[in-house]
Amino acid sequence: MVAVIVLIPVIAALALWAFAWPNARIAPRDLPLGVAGPAAAAAQVEQRLEKRDGAFEVHRYADEAAARDAIEDRTVYGAVVVTEAGPKLLTASAASPMVAQLLQQAVGEQAAQEGTRVEVTDVVATPAEDPRGSAFGSSVLPLALAGTASGAVVTLLGLRGARAAGALAGAAVLVGITAATLAHTWLGVLTGDWWAEAGVLSLTTLAVGATVAGLAALLGRAGLGLGALLIVFLGNPFSGAASSPRMLPEPAGTLGQWLPPGAGATLLRSVSFFDGAAALSPALVLTWWAVLGLGAVLVGPLLKRPKKPAASQPTAPTPGRAPAPTPAH
Repeated sequence: MVAVIVLIPVIAALALWAFAWPNARIAPRDLPLGVAGPAAAAAQVEQRLEKRDGAFEVHRYADEAAARDAIEDRTVYGAVVVTEAGPKLLTASAASPMVAQLLQQAVGEQAAQEGTRVEVTDVVATPAEDPRGSAFGSSVLPLALAGTASGAVVTLLGLRGARAAGALAGAAVLVGITAATLAHTWLGVLTGDWWAEAGVLSLTTLAVGATVAGLAALLGRAGLGLGALLIVFLGNPFSGAASSPRMLPEPAGTLGQWLPPGAGATLLRSVSFFDGAAALSPALVLTWWAVLGLGAVLVGPLLKRPKKPAASQPTAPTPGRAPAPTPAH
């Protein structure tokens, strides 16, 4: 009884910290931003941006075309192009609607002080069916829950070895196909290649499910709790799917990209809106978790298998001594 009374408030405090703390501290932190235009004018813009206490990581580009390429390659979230008519802001709301809005406010305020007007161009826009990116941001938790559930069900049903790995892979494929059908075909919030999106959704689910089942194979039932803590309580709120990893306080932003939910959201964004740009790193993270988890699922039961006792050997009689006579009945 005491354990329950103490444990529940601890879990509630952990959940509030994990979900509320990042949202309460959202702000740009070394946010990659491009500056293009004539050297002298671009240098002045760069100096003004660098005065914002580490909010932006400025990248210089020769012209607007180079800045657009950097945005489409996901090197920067946006760019300020200095022209004779005034500053021009390039954004990518598909990378993060929150960041695009932030850039418009920051550059617009500066231009208003100088008496100029900013022309805004959304280079890679969000889908019309999801202009604020809210549907995309809410897609992380269902995948985390589906993967966690698959790992838990495999464990509770007692599946082991290749059967467990096959069940996890099969469930992940079906989740990916179902999710792509809902998000792409029905809702229209994903706009990339359908099969690539289904593959990303499947890989994310497999990475989560294999992690949970692998921890359970190594640690027993306690592994289920640890897996849920890692995926749901840390991976989901630290994913940055609703804002951006660069908008979260550290170490949440970096840690989230090393966990399956954050890597899955980043990879899905790259595949769906940016033709696969910057997809290698999150793909490797998901593959790493999936391989390690499936490896633990396959090896875990072997590590727990009890050793067979050695066969008892008959005791040889002592030399020079006759065996004890068998009593007559």
